Amino acid sequence: MHRMFLTFLVIGSIALGSSIARAQEEKPDATVRLSSGSVAAGIGFSWGSGTLTYQGKDYPFDVTGLSVVDVGITKAEASGTVYHLKKLEDFNGNYTGVSAGVAVAGGGAGTALKNQSGVVLNLVGTTQGLKFKLGVDGVKLTLKQ
Repeated sequence: MHRMFLTFLVIGSIALGSSIARAQEEKPDATVRLSSGSVAAGIGFSWGSGTLTYQGKDYPFDVTGLSVVDVGITKAEASGTVYHLKKLEDFNGNYTGVSAGVAVAGGGAGTALKNQSGVVLNLVGTTQGLKFKLGVDGVKLTLKQ
């Protein structure tokens, strides 16, 4: 039983990884920008807000469940590309990490996230040395009304 579960987990990871790789070859459907306030030593920060730019319009959203590993950062910022966003409401949801430490141009590192609607978010820290840590339940993104 344990072996079957492990096999299922490996196959699922490979399939999910290939869908992320395909998404990265496509043209993004949208972009995101995130920013936070102060980050305290040992506590991290659960972000705050961001902006989704989709079909020429900006949509503010709240971010919870994402913290930073480094301490002493007074302001943390990140940006990213969004794939497989067919309708605005598909953006809302819990995003889980499908790969961490994704290499990006300029030597930085990023994180690939995917939600229950299949929306893929490639997030890159724009603050020097920023490393992400996902919450236990992933990262929740919610468009503001």
